[in-house]
Amino acid sequence: MILNRKLWERSGHWDHYKNNMYTTVIDDEDYAIKPMNCPGGMLVYASEPHSYRDLPLRMGELGLVHRHELSGALHGLFRVRCFTQDDAHIFMTRDQMKDEIKNVVKLFDEVYSLFGLSYQIELSTMPEDHIGTPEEWEENQNILKNAITEMGKTFIINEGDGAFYGPKLDFHLEDSLGRTWQCGTIQLDSQLPERFELEYTGADGQKHRPVMIHRVVLGSIERFIGVITEHFAGAFPTWLAPVQVKLMTITDRTNDYADSVVAKLDALGIRCEVDKRNEKIGYKIREAQGQKIPYMLVCGDKEAENGQVSVRTRTGKTKTMSVEDFADAICREVESRSRDLFITE
Repeated sequence: MILNRKLWERSGHWDHYKNNMYTTVIDDEDYAIKPMNCPGGMLVYASEPHSYRDLPLRMGELGLVHRHELSGALHGLFRVRCFTQDDAHIFMTRDQMKDEIKNVVKLFDEVYSLFGLSYQIELSTMPEDHIGTPEEWEENQNILKNAITEMGKTFIINEGDGAFYGPKLDFHLEDSLGRTWQCGTIQLDSQLPERFELEYTGADGQKHRPVMIHRVVLGSIERFIGVITEHFAGAFPTWLAPVQVKLMTITDRTNDYADSVVAKLDALGIRCEVDKRNEKIGYKIREAQGQKIPYMLVCGDKEAENGQVSVRTRTGKTKTMSVEDFADAICREVESRSRDLFITE
């Protein structure tokens, strides 16, 4: 979490990103709380020797970072000073660059389609404040362009907005209201491996310098939670909902029956809660609908006697089912990761 100033000077962050870093002094030495995970990834790679047979080497982490954003820029979960990145650093040979970029894009497609999110791609080019030569930047930008074009995808140029160490492809997700949010990124970097003197032994027995990709899929996990909350307007599909089923008793006489239903669903991995409060059933239903819980199960005397539940969706559709039939149906819905509730009539 806290790394010595010498490391940040070596990576270039001290010169190019210091205004966004939280710093402290320990034993008369300057330290910084990490705003990026990549220098730590360099140290992990350099901790043992590697050969060309090890590459590509893909290392992932859920890395907690802190960035000193201006107070006026902070905005809910979308712009914060402390967040977690689903970060990965991929070390490879130059011949492997294009294929690795394509593999990451395929991962993006798999993840974003699961949530029903479309995206736009921006290619961010060399900023004024950068390290490396224009020729190196031009070469890496062309590799990004060619990889994405060969996949049949289009992009727009975002002039001068690359990371200080390399060009990048930014993936802007579009939610159900048409707003876009930058989440995923693929950054192509030949500068940090040079600065940290990373090496691998090639097939020729000689030492060579790897290149690397920095990539995040969700980006800031906190921001992504905000994006999908807005995208689904809080009505998450059942597989994603924090609480998938809320059981509600009409009288105290059915408390034990409700507990037995919860136990059956819980054993199947269904996230469920039970509301045994001494409140009117209409009040309980309205409250659960406000929380946008996918399924509400009403347990009265009749349901307990027949081994059934009265199922109500958050959209107001109802159906009486046996506990077994409901359990089978919701398990199929969760397994298929459908975005539609199974009760349609």
